[in-house]
Amino acid sequence: MVQTFIRATIGCTALLGVAAAGAEAPADLIYRNGTIYTADAANHVVEALAVRDGKVAYAGTGAGVAALTGPATRVIDLNGRFVMPGLIDGHLHPLSGGAGLLKCNLNYERLTKDALRERLAACIAASRNQEPDGWLEVVNWFQEGALPAGTTFSAADLDSLKTARPIQIMSSFGHTMLLNRRGMALAKLHRQSADPVGGRIARDADGEPTGILEDKAYEPVVALLPKPTPETDLASARAALEALRRQGVTTFMDALATPDALTAFTALAKGGELTARAHFAPEIAPADAADPAAAVSRLVALRARFDQGAMERAPGITVRNAKFFLDGVITAPAMTGAMLAPYFVNQGTDAAPRWVPGTSTGPAVYFKPEPLKALVLALAEAGIEPHMHADGDAAVRAALDAYAALRATFPPERIRAAIAHNESVDPADYPRYRKLDAIPVLSLQWGKPAADTVDGAKDTLGPVRWPRIEPSGALARAGARIAFGSDWPVDPLDEWYALAVGVTRRAGPAADGKYAGRLGTDPGLSRFEVLRAITINAAYQLHEETRLGSLEPGKFADFVLLDRNVLTVPEADIATTRVVATVVGGKAVYDANAKL
Repeated sequence: MVQTFIRATIGCTALLGVAAAGAEAPADLIYRNGTIYTADAANHVVEALAVRDGKVAYAGTGAGVAALTGPATRVIDLNGRFVMPGLIDGHLHPLSGGAGLLKCNLNYERLTKDALRERLAACIAASRNQEPDGWLEVVNWFQEGALPAGTTFSAADLDSLKTARPIQIMSSFGHTMLLNRRGMALAKLHRQSADPVGGRIARDADGEPTGILEDKAYEPVVALLPKPTPETDLASARAALEALRRQGVTTFMDALATPDALTAFTALAKGGELTARAHFAPEIAPADAADPAAAVSRLVALRARFDQGAMERAPGITVRNAKFFLDGVITAPAMTGAMLAPYFVNQGTDAAPRWVPGTSTGPAVYFKPEPLKALVLALAEAGIEPHMHADGDAAVRAALDAYAALRATFPPERIRAAIAHNESVDPADYPRYRKLDAIPVLSLQWGKPAADTVDGAKDTLGPVRWPRIEPSGALARAGARIAFGSDWPVDPLDEWYALAVGVTRRAGPAADGKYAGRLGTDPGLSRFEVLRAITINAAYQLHEETRLGSLEPGKFADFVLLDRNVLTVPEADIATTRVVATVVGGKAVYDANAKL
């Protein structure tokens, strides 16, 4: 069917080029004899593309593009290779992602307690000059994938390591921190320590802190860690941009932007080193509900300091989004996602489990309803668009309720509204996304059988909620406009694997046992749906669809050249796609000998 569609659309796409202003003027660059997916409204596939002044001047037939060839035009024969719009990642954390490439990194691996200690011991040995007081900062710990399944951790598990140093381990999900006893002492964690709003201190049967901290509970520890210097932040930002352009990412949104991240990426932009269009969403915290005007003023000040205005040919920076955390994560052992009905608990044994509804629905949504609405409306008045983390179905409903209040005054043309993750959604809420133009920003790689979705959610969510986990297909069929966000470094930065999972709902050919097969009952997405999620739909989320997201005349020439046609290869082979070149504003920012 896809091949028939391509043959049909190649022959009818000359009209795509006629809308470009000054279409008769020669192009700077012409790409011909290709298979070029435009991501326009009709999903046209064309064979030629012309670029002038960093923008698409024409997309259509080889015969049609010939008229734009002038004496100075450079003509590149694609030899049938596949081109598509540059990837737009609508939710990630680039500075921490880049920093993780430079730290003690557990690389998201499934580890036993002994294997974890071995990895930490190697990091300690490699940094002996930091004894006895330098913090060992560890990232990308796949807590939910610990072996054997169900393993939990505490400070006691780190006591055998031969070091006096404080140790801080960050879960790859970004919601859990583990400290050793030295770290707990420095953080003044003790029996009388109170759970903060929006966070939790894990305790043993005697009420003593175990060293596990959830969400806002670990913020005091972050304050104790050595502060990155401007130089280390620049190194982290450079590492992030290198990783992004190799993946084909031409635009991204930092979904938890700090002043340090803004400062680092702004410095790179001013130095001509920014290789992707960068959008930033500083956090609005639950405490901001006490003074919405002050919160808005803080974000407006950041916008005045860092926002570089409308996107131009060279990548720039915007600050016009705000990040809210409404809950944590639905997976065990954390179970900090806010749910409408209780999590299930095992009232049997490990050998003969009996899972029944418990009493906990997780923490309350981190914002109360009326203060959340007030904050959203106040930000909208200032032209700042909300982006809410909502993992559990109660948090999703709270986000949708806030957006219902938003839409009473602000239509989608003025303010876009996004909800990230949406891992568990009550079916009654599916149609509300379309009605409210609430954009689900999904990390599609989560929609597969894996340690987090099977070991960490199947039993605790129960037999009704678990089959519909990660409801990408259900939301799409209810009319939601699906956008994509990798959430890197919560997961490895692997956009093509995520897109493959979005289509197949499978972990890959190497998966076996309980991780084989499709996840749940959700139908998943089509190829065109996943490609649109990471191009034009993500551009819409960022209010950039008139400039970015598709290869149409007048839009910026942001595109990628791939090693395969992702519309026709077997679905599973999308996962191993390699980017040959990445182009932003008509300029190659990554080129593996493609000579673009």
